[in-house]
Amino acid sequence: IPTPDLVAAWLTLDLLPSERVPLWAAHWLVEGFDGDNLAELAGLHGDDPRAVREVLVGALADCDAVPPDTDEAAAAIVFYAIANLYTGGLATERWVTAKIDEVVARSGYLASVMELPLGRLYSLDDEWDSGWGRTTDDIRRLVADACAAQLAAAVRR
Repeated sequence: IPTPDLVAAWLTLDLLPSERVPLWAAHWLVEGFDGDNLAELAGLHGDDPRAVREVLVGALADCDAVPPDTDEAAAAIVFYAIANLYTGGLATERWVTAKIDEVVARSGYLASVMELPLGRLYSLDDEWDSGWGRTTDDIRRLVADACAAQLAAAVRR
């Protein structure tokens, strides 16, 4: 279950799978978050993205989460979560490179997003099984190094 902060970042980057949000809200209630907006969100079906979005910002506020003001700040949160999944063995290098491309694209290809440790891997996804570019082992090493750097950068903040 993603954290409210991660969902807030996805909202900023327009990466939100709205059909899943009510279930996450229900989990957040069980975890101890509380509030009228959160309870309303947890009661939705998720089949109406507009209804989810109308309640979501208030529900996030109930969880003390605020959508980041910039795409760079949102991308840093999303990249941190991606790096955590990878280092925890829950994501493959290929999945990581695909998600990086998605985040960079949603940010409008901002240079500041592409300068983040994981953002530097933008377009690496194109090299998998392409017959050109880096080897699979090279790509795996680059992803591992970038994930470690992304986590380290977040610790320094």
